[in-house]
Amino acid sequence: METSGSVPGSAVAPDEVVDLVRRPGPFATVLLCTQSDIENASQRSEQRWKPLRAELLDQGAPDEVVAAVDPLVAEAHLYGEGLAVVVPASGGAHVEHLPEAPDRDVVRWGTLPLLAPLLASHQRSIAHVVVLIDRLGADLHGVSREGADLEVAVKGDDHPIQRSKPGGWSQRRYQERVQSTWDQNAGEVADAVVRLVERLDAHIVLVAGDVRAVQLLRQRLPDHVACMLREVDGSRATDGSEAITEAEVRTWLATAVADDTRRLLEKLREEGGQHDRAADGLEATMAALSEARAAALLVPTELDGPGLWFGADTVPVAASRQALIDLGGDEPQEGPAVDVLIRAALGTGAAVRIIPAGALPDQVGAILRW
Repeated sequence: METSGSVPGSAVAPDEVVDLVRRPGPFATVLLCTQSDIENASQRSEQRWKPLRAELLDQGAPDEVVAAVDPLVAEAHLYGEGLAVVVPASGGAHVEHLPEAPDRDVVRWGTLPLLAPLLASHQRSIAHVVVLIDRLGADLHGVSREGADLEVAVKGDDHPIQRSKPGGWSQRRYQERVQSTWDQNAGEVADAVVRLVERLDAHIVLVAGDVRAVQLLRQRLPDHVACMLREVDGSRATDGSEAITEAEVRTWLATAVADDTRRLLEKLREEGGQHDRAADGLEATMAALSEARAAALLVPTELDGPGLWFGADTVPVAASRQALIDLGGDEPQEGPAVDVLIRAALGTGAAVRIIPAGALPDQVGAILRW
C-alpha cells in the first residue's frame, strides 16, 4: 500500500469518549458554564442548571438520567469553567470539567451524544512543557492535558561558565572548557525535557532564556522533541518571579492549536491534490468512514443539511434509511450529521479534528489510511 506521508498528530480520539460512542443510546448531554471568579459561584451554577434541568425533562429524558447530573453542579466551578456531562439511558455518567466555559449552555436528549464541543475542548487542552533556561541549567514546568502540574529543576555544572577575553593557548583551553560546560548543561536539560515530554505526552515545548543556551538545547534534543520547540520571550528569573505569564502561555497554546488545524487542513488538500488519501465532501467522507478507511475526520461543530442515518454498530452510515439498510446496517436511526460522523470516526479508530465553519468548501473531509 502506498501512502504519501503521515497524518499530523493533532486530531483527537480520547479513549473515554471512544468508549462512550460504543454504548447504546439515547443520551442526555449537558454543557454548563460554571464560572469560578464570581461570588457565590456554587449557587450561580445551580441557578443556571435549574431551567436547563426542566428543559431536559421536557425533551423526554428520564428522571433518573437527569438526577445523575444534580450532584455534579454545585462544586463544578472548583474544577473548571465549564461542566460537560453525558449520561446514557443505561446509566453511568461521563463527566468532564472544561478549562474554558462553553459558548453557551446546552442540554439535549437525543439518539447520540453531543461530542463536538468536548472534542474541541480536548484539542485546545494541549499537554505542554515550559522551559526557562540559562547556561547553568533550567526550570521546567509541565502541564498535562487534564491540567496537572509537574515542576523539574535542572542544575548543571557552574565552573567554568563564563568566557573571558582571549589571550594565548591557555585561554583557548579555558574557552573550550567553558563551551564544554555549556554543552554538558544543555545535554542534562535536554534529557530532562525529553523525560517530561514523554511522561506527559506533551505536544508543545515553550522555551525562553539565554539565546545560546536555547540554541544548544535545540541541538541536543532528539528530532521528535525538537520539532515541538517554540521560542518565546522571557528569561530564567533569579528572584523567583514569573518569567513567562499565564496569558503568554495561553496565547502561544491558542496559536499552536490554530497552527495544528491549519497543518491538518493543508494535509487534506495535499492528499486531495494528489488523488491519494483524501475524502472531500459529505458523500465521500461517509463512504470512507463506512469502509473504515478514515484516519482523521475533519468536521465543524455544525453541518448544513438534514441528519444522517446510523445503525447498532458505529458503521456504516448513510444519507437515508434505505441506503443504510442496503449497506447492511440494522436498527436504523437518524441523528445530527456531525454526531453521526464523529461516532463513525471514533468507532473505527479514526481521530477527529474540529475545524472552523467554512474552513473546507464542502464542509467536511477525511484523511485516509489508504
